[in-house]
Amino acid sequence: MTSTTNKKILVSDDEEGIRESLKLILGDQYNLILTADGQQCLDCLANAKDIGLVLLDIKMPQINGLDVMKIIKDKYPYVKVVVITGYKSVEAATEAVNLGAAGYIVKPFKSDEILETVKKNLNK
Repeated sequence: MTSTTNKKILVSDDEEGIRESLKLILGDQYNLILTADGQQCLDCLANAKDIGLVLLDIKMPQINGLDVMKIIKDKYPYVKVVVITGYKSVEAATEAVNLGAAGYIVKPFKSDEILETVKKNLNK
């Protein structure tokens, strides 16, 4: 299947299962880059071209997602960020939206929820 956009999606989550799930859901339609922590996410943004959306976990080792989000919004204000969070961290997701996130998705998520959110944010 061909890509529906030339923009890449950067997925940053420390849980391999979540990265694999997102790869299964989005991999046929979008060009994905997968990272396991906030520092890898920031390194990718510094080096990759055409990243249009970051799917960012909030709870990660070393640099948490909210700190990564602040750096992304400061250095790459044109990149949209959707945070992914466990159901117990909705307050953090709200804080992320206040920091400039385009929205948030609560784990466990459904495939159609991910596809709709990505489509909405890449086509704006």
